[in-house]
Amino acid sequence: MGNEVHSTALLLVEIGALLLVLSLLARFGARFGISPIPLYLLAGLALGNGGVLPLSASNEFFSVGSEIGVILLLVMLGLEYSASELVGSLKRSKLAGAMDAVFNALPGAAFAIILGWGPIAALALAGITWVSSSGVIAKLVRDLGRIGNRETPVILSVLVIEDLAMAFYLPVLSAVVIGAGIMEGAITLAIAVLVVLVILLVALRWGRFLSRLFPAEHAEALLLGVLGLTMLVAGLADRVNVSAAVGAFLVGIALSGPVAHNATQLLTPLRDLFAAIFFVFFGLATDPADIWPVLLPALALALLTIVTKTASGYLAAKHAGIGKLGRWRTGLSLAPRGEFSIVIAGLAVGAGLEPQLAPLATAYVLVTIIVGSITTRLPDAAWFRRMVAPSATAEPQPSQIPTADPSA
Repeated sequence: MGNEVHSTALLLVEIGALLLVLSLLARFGARFGISPIPLYLLAGLALGNGGVLPLSASNEFFSVGSEIGVILLLVMLGLEYSASELVGSLKRSKLAGAMDAVFNALPGAAFAIILGWGPIAALALAGITWVSSSGVIAKLVRDLGRIGNRETPVILSVLVIEDLAMAFYLPVLSAVVIGAGIMEGAITLAIAVLVVLVILLVALRWGRFLSRLFPAEHAEALLLGVLGLTMLVAGLADRVNVSAAVGAFLVGIALSGPVAHNATQLLTPLRDLFAAIFFVFFGLATDPADIWPVLLPALALALLTIVTKTASGYLAAKHAGIGKLGRWRTGLSLAPRGEFSIVIAGLAVGAGLEPQLAPLATAYVLVTIIVGSITTRLPDAAWFRRMVAPSATAEPQPSQIPTADPSA
């Protein structure tokens, strides 16, 4: 009993101290106009295994909290859009999704072949460099006040296409790395496809009826109901190898009207808390000592694929009729990789593939998040706007851009 009390006390002390540190970091970032995401990551590195002051009692809490953080970020993005807007955007973004895959998966595959890791590792590294981080990008879009921008639906379309593609990619990769038979892999893939289609069908056909299940005027019941449904669908989706983020996003899409509006207000504080925990845990789970041997290759791969991701995002926005600044905002916003890249690396290494793949992926993700969090702000700088779009220098700041403004 005494040990349990001591363990609980230590857990509370660690969580409380870290949240206070995060508060100071968020204030520091706001004071100097920078995103707090890189600061949260560096705090996690300093406090994780191999860090300056490693935490010992709260890792499990932050692990669960990080999963909740991604789910809340995505459900609240989904609440901003309707099911019809999502389907229309996906139809318009088929070419963007294809370009995104070609531009960003091939460099990873080629890199693995050059390192001599073999074709299966190449398939894994292709996925690591392909998929952007929905959690990081969702926070960046919100922090920079770009939810109402014309390019934001393009960004979301690319993210959703990538996440949906992961529903097919992960079962295939799992079957390949463990040497499973064709039949077993096909069954897993078919289940994943069926789950995605069912969630989409419910969101499109019965979303308005789903909203009626929740009392928009009763804050407590609404908060518990929406949060419960989101967690349930995200968990079921993850259970069948579909992204939990996709499930959460589609729950947000399915809800509409006063329910969506009031749920957004109620969930905002929870999202901010658990999103910070998500980024800290990413750093906590990384041993800095594992990063140094692969830092230069990871840095080279990160810089290469930040360029390719920016290019594919720029072209996707151009195809959608977005102006120059909006194209740059699209491309630069998509640079960070995150949760899927780590999942893919863990899956591959757990099956006995190249052991350096995990630290390389970790270093790669950290570089893309830190660099991406900084470069995504470039289109807001006056010098950048003058350089890429001189005619748009009088354009209002992104958060003030009306959705019908073609120069966005």
